[in-house]
Amino acid sequence: MNPRIYLALIFALVLGTTITITSSHWLLAWMGLELSTLSIIPMMAYQHHPRAVEASIKYFLVQAAAAATILFAAIVNASLTGEWDISHTPHPASTAMLTAALALKMGLAPLHFWLPEVMQGLDLTMGLIMATWQKLAPLALLYQISPMLNPSLLIFLGLSSTIIAGWEGLNQTQLRKLMAYSSIAHLGWMTVIIQAAPSLTLMALLMYVIMTAAAFLTFKVMMTTKINTLALAWTKNPLIATTAVLTLLSLSGLPPLSGFLPKWLILQELTSQNLPLPATLMALSALLSLYFYLRLCYTMTLTISPNMNNSMASWRLHSTQPTLLITLMTSGSLMILPLTPIAITLLS
Repeated sequence: MNPRIYLALIFALVLGTTITITSSHWLLAWMGLELSTLSIIPMMAYQHHPRAVEASIKYFLVQAAAAATILFAAIVNASLTGEWDISHTPHPASTAMLTAALALKMGLAPLHFWLPEVMQGLDLTMGLIMATWQKLAPLALLYQISPMLNPSLLIFLGLSSTIIAGWEGLNQTQLRKLMAYSSIAHLGWMTVIIQAAPSLTLMALLMYVIMTAAAFLTFKVMMTTKINTLALAWTKNPLIATTAVLTLLSLSGLPPLSGFLPKWLILQELTSQNLPLPATLMALSALLSLYFYLRLCYTMTLTISPNMNNSMASWRLHSTQPTLLITLMTSGSLMILPLTPIAITLLS
């Protein structure tokens, strides 16, 4: 792809997300979503691989259906209330349709069926964009309309996302599918608290972006997309393998790593809101996600390459990947927990 065309697509992607986040009119928000979708599809299909083309078509169809539902819900709300303002969407029918459409756009369960298949057809760079940047615009819209939504519906979406993602990720061997289920589970944690404490959702989103970026960049440096090839990571680069293990454990939410901070505060807030049952189910669902993260850590640390009969040794070429970004993201995903008092003070 011509670098100028690629730069134009990147600019359109950023512009579309920015328009959606900063707009207060449903038509402008819808236009930003469409611009973001149309700009990322050529980047997804750039590999000219059948899986990449299939992923692009699936993504286009799902996003088109979600965008059409959002536009229809906005028209219904405007016809009933006479308002196009995003913060003025009180009608139950329009809010229900908007919630379902935004859940489909983000990949929240039970409307998550498309995300693992699309992620599997992408390379690691596009997978990182899909798992992080493409979640910002629909989550911003959900953030704006969350005061008018049914709290039981949000709790249902959050619980189903964490439980289903943890359950379906148990038997996966492809790293991109595992990261897709990780994305679904983390979005469930953000959704379940978005109405009671929106600031916690923003903090969980920031931590998720940092940890996911560190994981994807680490996999890109190790040039691996499957679990069995992770067994070769320790012999090729012990330092990268060590930081990768710590990053995965941080994604799982184990203390004293940074990923423990948002889950701890979200469970505390759910308990203070007199929601002990959702808090208990969220904590138990985290154990499901912890299992498939520990599978990756076990493969990297306690499995040596001669014992992996179905893994092939890759060429030990000198990596030309930039290391500054992965260093910053990994440091953020490992060492933010001591800043908990500052975070609590800012949130309060």
